[in-house]
Amino acid sequence: MATYLYRLGRFSFRRRTLVLSLWLAVLAILGVGAATLSGPTADTFSIPGTEAQQAQDLLTERFPQSGAGGASARVVFAAPPGQKVTDPANRAAIEQTAARVRTGAQVADVSDPLKGTVNQAGTVAYAQVTYKVPADDLTQADRDALTGATEVGRDAGLTVEAGGDALQGPGEQGPGEAVGLLVAAVVLVITFGSLVAAGLPLLTAILGVGAAMAGIQIASGFIDLSSSTPTLALMLGIAVAVDYALFIVSRYRHEVALGRTGIEAAGRAVGTAGSAVTFAGLTVVIALSALAVVNMPVLTQMGLAAAGAVAVAVLIALTLLPAMLGFAGGRITGSRRRGRDPEGDGVRPTAGRRWAQLVTRRPVLTLAAATLGLLVVAIPALSLRLGLPGDSMAAPDTTQRKAYDLLTDGFGAGFNGPLLVVVDAAGSPEPQRAAQDAAAAIKALPNVLTVSPATFNPAGDTAILQVIPASAPDSERTTDLVHAIRDLDGGMRGRTGADLAVTGTTAVNIDMSAKMGAALVPYLAVIVGLAFLLLTVLFRSILVPLKAIGGFLLSVVATFGAVVAVFQWGWLADVFGIDQTGPVVSLMPVLLIGIVFGLAMDYEVFLVSRMREEHVHGAAPTDAVVDGFGHGARVVTAAAIIMISVFAGFVLSPDSIIKSIGFALAAAILFDAFVVRMTIVPAVMTLLGRRAWALPRWLDRILPDVDVEGDKLRPAEPEPVPPAPELVGAGR
Repeated sequence: MATYLYRLGRFSFRRRTLVLSLWLAVLAILGVGAATLSGPTADTFSIPGTEAQQAQDLLTERFPQSGAGGASARVVFAAPPGQKVTDPANRAAIEQTAARVRTGAQVADVSDPLKGTVNQAGTVAYAQVTYKVPADDLTQADRDALTGATEVGRDAGLTVEAGGDALQGPGEQGPGEAVGLLVAAVVLVITFGSLVAAGLPLLTAILGVGAAMAGIQIASGFIDLSSSTPTLALMLGIAVAVDYALFIVSRYRHEVALGRTGIEAAGRAVGTAGSAVTFAGLTVVIALSALAVVNMPVLTQMGLAAAGAVAVAVLIALTLLPAMLGFAGGRITGSRRRGRDPEGDGVRPTAGRRWAQLVTRRPVLTLAAATLGLLVVAIPALSLRLGLPGDSMAAPDTTQRKAYDLLTDGFGAGFNGPLLVVVDAAGSPEPQRAAQDAAAAIKALPNVLTVSPATFNPAGDTAILQVIPASAPDSERTTDLVHAIRDLDGGMRGRTGADLAVTGTTAVNIDMSAKMGAALVPYLAVIVGLAFLLLTVLFRSILVPLKAIGGFLLSVVATFGAVVAVFQWGWLADVFGIDQTGPVVSLMPVLLIGIVFGLAMDYEVFLVSRMREEHVHGAAPTDAVVDGFGHGARVVTAAAIIMISVFAGFVLSPDSIIKSIGFALAAAILFDAFVVRMTIVPAVMTLLGRRAWALPRWLDRILPDVDVEGDKLRPAEPEPVPPAPELVGAGR
């Protein structure tokens, strides 16, 4: 591989005008395609194969007037102290408000808030609002019409609040991308001491992300994509593109400082660092593409889109970047650094080399301290609770949260998590009797507060029962109730010939958590297995890949601990702008594992490939660790800071899901890069010694030799003598 990439790097450097022209043409074509072929995105959510989704699909098919698939809202009324909502003045105000809500352009139906939806004390009532279209199709004018209608009741002295998915507008974009790029620019300037060298990774990252985003826009014209699909691609596209370019530019400057001509330095940089970039990119692509194993459309789309962005970043780093190095010429080294090795010469006591020497002198103590520290941070993960974002997690001062609290106070904790029981009586000779039988059986279950009368569709073959639990939506008792209702299905089919299924937000949440849990082991098996094979080929070792995977697991559990402490327990909530704590979004574990695994392998490849290079070239085991770490520490530190900054910038997003993902990824990189890869890895490599690179002979014979350390490139040119500073970087 090193030889092929060496040739690619030289070609791109020599034919830089052609390479740049081709990339600009590709970008232009993608831009035109995005402008003309893109389609709308959607926020529809489905979980194929679950009972809740099957019941929802059945409602959409047979009971369209139920509003299944359309947005919904609840307008909640509370009477002033000492009064009831049924008092004449309050009744008139409520009826006027409901009439105003009905005038909304997309409103399909508004229930009478004074018929069957008043609490026993007579102090709280609500109107159920259903819309003709899904929430993502509602305009801001539709939402304003709903909130504006509440002012009618408020003016009459009532407390009126509204909640539901109808009020969930499109996610707002924070300044995350700009903040991340700004910090990346500062770090690159400090790292390279050259504006030109710092600008190239940023330029190629912007071009790569632009190409990836345009590709996603084109895809949206042919397939239904979630509006959240581009977010992960944007996050990862910026981060890995800057990192990959940083790694290659740093190696190029190292080769130039040794006295090689520009074209030879570009070839060697792409042949060695480019090999590591290729394998690092492959691990990220594998981890992201494997999200399809979960069989959830949203995750699959996000994973494939992000994998595409990473693939583009690798291609640009291997082709466009060396071409841009050719255009930059000698300016890439920076006027104050010409003739010096920016990675260190392996002798001068750089900070990275001093740290490696400290770790290798006390490997057992270092390993124990770092591992114990991560495990302590991971302790909160034992309390991890998963859920879906809803009104309960809205900020306390929002109308959605106030409506949620009014319903809880007026009707009980379970009222905000009603269960929809769908009775499919198409195969029953007596549908009415089947629905009555289902209602009676459910009422007899523990933890059931109320069961509404059955509502049939026009065909009379499908009924809906609304079940209100006595417990809160995220309570274990509510989960048990959902399973108990589902257990009634077999007996009911035998008695009446009807089938019974449970859906609703609470049931969807329960099914999603179960699906995520069931998919976790197969998903881990796929990504860990493929990455293990890839790293075994790369490092020609068994123990090094095992060590890499073990370090990843430590990073993940520590990250889960930090996420629970901040987003669930509320530690440092004010610092991170978290208005309301609550369960961690159900998608987070699988999504985080996939992303962190790929990025963790990035730093593993960047650092350990340089250690292997020193080992292959004759260094003793500990010396190889120190020298390899000394060469790679500066660039890996800069890369990690850049990636942390990019992800941390998304913590500024007002969207709670994006905020939590950004925080989790930033924390994961912090733990993995600085604690695992730059502390635990050199300690373990020191303890393993030569055994780290041991490989059974039979396996050594069948594994391809990818030569990531570029050993086959050494005869390509006699070892140079560093030239005078004014000659560095000259020549083609």
